[in-house]
Amino acid sequence: MSFFSSFYTTSAQSSDAISVLNKNQFAEAIQGKKVVLVDVRTPEEYSEGFIEGAINIDYFNQQSFIKQISALDKKEPVYLYCRSGNRSMKAARQLVSLGFEKVYDLAGGYMAWSNY
Repeated sequence: MSFFSSFYTTSAQSSDAISVLNKNQFAEAIQGKKVVLVDVRTPEEYSEGFIEGAINIDYFNQQSFIKQISALDKKEPVYLYCRSGNRSMKAARQLVSLGFEKVYDLAGGYMAWSNY
């Protein structure tokens, strides 16, 4: 792991409820398991490619985002990603404020994943 990604991972964590995972950790956590995997990009971005099993809940459409996210089980871990990691971290903080207990964020987002 590079110095930058190590720094990003530790500095981006905003609470104990949010864990930032690199693409290898994220892949290990979701592969072969039934998890709540949320792509917070726009529908247009999602249509260009997504991680298998992900549901698309557009972070930029806040009214719909809050409604759809609130329907999820707050006790179950939620795995988030966006294009580069910025939106998903904002979304992760929002989930924690809504009462979600464990949120995982993909460092580097789909850009990092697509180089997996």
